[in-house]
Amino acid sequence: MTTPSALERPVGVPFAWRMGARLVLLPAVVLSLLPPRRIRAVLDLARRGATPATAAQAENARGAMCAVSLRCAGPKGCLPRSLGAALLCRLSGTWPTWCTGVRVVPPFTAHAWIEVEGRPVAEGVPDDYFTRLVTVAPRSRPGR
Repeated sequence: MTTPSALERPVGVPFAWRMGARLVLLPAVVLSLLPPRRIRAVLDLARRGATPATAAQAENARGAMCAVSLRCAGPKGCLPRSLGAALLCRLSGTWPTWCTGVRVVPPFTAHAWIEVEGRPVAEGVPDDYFTRLVTVAPRSRPGR
């Protein structure tokens, strides 16, 4: 996978982002233990009232999660990392598209990530590298 290793943890993450990441880390880890149906239900509630996140906001949130948690920075930390990044964006009133899916090319590998405008955020792969199975996108506002 193209996930960062613990040795590549981001440095220079602003204090506010690190504190926010620490705040959402435990809920993200607990949420990652739930079945997909429940994760989706919780995220559907969490995204209410949020505006779509920008690529910079989503990348900052993802980087903050990797900076504060070895688990999230590790190769098997994609689910808590993506959940934490989505929740961290939500703290600032925005929401990226949260996705789970599989790689298009063999070998079969499940993955979870966040994306903005159909592009994976800081994954280092082409846009069509993963097939989405479950997504929780920002809600569109009525009248738009």
